[in-house]
Amino acid sequence: MGEKTARNEEGYPDPTFGGAWGNIRREEKQRESERLAKISDLIPVMKQTAELAGFEVVGRIILRDKGTGKEYR
Repeated sequence: MGEKTARNEEGYPDPTFGGAWGNIRREEKQRESERLAKISDLIPVMKQTAELAGFEVVGRIILRDKGTGKEYR
């Protein structure tokens, strides 16, 4: 109860599609989580590198994933 089931064009439940779609979404969320973890590790390194070179980061660092084109702010 409370669980949504994917439905076909006629409105009948389609558990095969629903299961496949759920797996795809789960994999996408996992990849996004991994990207965010990398960014969380990367930003402090970038700031430390600037500090070692005698600079400081004064603005927002924006990163673009080369594979997906998605920007992280």
